[in-house]
Amino acid sequence: MGMTIAEKVLSAHSGSDCHAGDMTVASVDFCMAQDGTSTMMMRELEALGFEGPRTRRGMALVIDHSSPSPSANISRIHDRIRSFAKAKGIPLCDIGEGVCHQVVPESGKILPGDLVVGADSHTCTYGAMNACSTGLGSADVAAAAFTGRLWFRVPESFRVELQGAFMPLVSAKDLVLDVVSEVGADGATYKSIEYAGDGLLSLRMDGRMTVANMSVEMGAKFSPFPFDDVTRGWYSSRGQDAGPGVSSDPGACYERDLDFDLSDVVPKVAVPHRVDSVRDVSDLGGTPVHQVFVGTCTNGRLSDLASAASVMRGRRVKQGVRMIVAPASKEVLLEAMDAGVVSQLLRSGAVVMPPGCGPCVGTHAGIPADGENVVSTANRNFRGRMGNNHDVNIFLVSPETAAASAVTGEITDPREV
Repeated sequence: MGMTIAEKVLSAHSGSDCHAGDMTVASVDFCMAQDGTSTMMMRELEALGFEGPRTRRGMALVIDHSSPSPSANISRIHDRIRSFAKAKGIPLCDIGEGVCHQVVPESGKILPGDLVVGADSHTCTYGAMNACSTGLGSADVAAAAFTGRLWFRVPESFRVELQGAFMPLVSAKDLVLDVVSEVGADGATYKSIEYAGDGLLSLRMDGRMTVANMSVEMGAKFSPFPFDDVTRGWYSSRGQDAGPGVSSDPGACYERDLDFDLSDVVPKVAVPHRVDSVRDVSDLGGTPVHQVFVGTCTNGRLSDLASAASVMRGRRVKQGVRMIVAPASKEVLLEAMDAGVVSQLLRSGAVVMPPGCGPCVGTHAGIPADGENVVSTANRNFRGRMGNNHDVNIFLVSPETAAASAVTGEITDPREV
């Protein structure tokens, strides 16, 4: 019987043939934690007498969720993270470096076929690079860092077949919202979601990261894309040899098959307060918007910022609307500056923040007022997500839809602008 990507990766890392439903102990290539999850992990590691990571390519600590620090208490946490990283020889991405799920791939520590764990739920993002990566609790990541190994149940796999190509002003975020709507918020719990088909050619690495990032919103454990020319080209552009990569076998067994024609995908919006409550953007026309946020580990990459800037060109943010942009990393910010994307956004009336998570988690920046509607390119829209529980409505959209909505002051299909 053929094997899925998840079965192959876990087999390679455990030294035995693994099939869906099996329990196995596997070696881990890399692990990470961010400022919101590091405290418990560090406490566990110190209790174990930790000297340094035993994962194959080490680990990283990233200060991104409350960056720069908004309070003395958070500053104390940051100071402890810096001290721990220095004492244990762990690479630290400090304030302004960017979101963990952007700076970790940029570091070159994730390779095709890797098994990666992180103390952040959206660690599944690295599936875009043909890895099996997943978010875990801080104690589990501590165990991986201390021993270099961790137990896994081999997940069953879904196969999502993509055909065709996107129409103008439709992008990866619209696709993944479509997939989430079809599968449901818990419809892929502890599954591995693989993507396949000719439509993959329409998804460059930025788009693949957007799609893989939101697989956890369906409950998925992994979300590996197949190794192909896009994967190889992305690593080559960064001066890295991607190696052979991993692909599923013909005849691999999938629990569920789904098909999407990209030419049929239209601008989508996840309406409050569920990520799987998805509608066409055109259905929400006229809904007033108070704040627009472009960024996060879902849509803060260069192509995302460039798409928003393209829609904004020759236009301005409507008076009374706030538009906040947070590049996913310093590298993205510099590239966006060189390409004229930042100047375009600023001229259009957007506010550009330091690289990091920005308003997404609601700890320090861009917290909306009571009763406001927020259009966001982030990945979650439940109550209180952006730091205010008082009747704030978060609408999840693509960068194109976000920019169009900033211009008109209401939720707007970008094809109409």
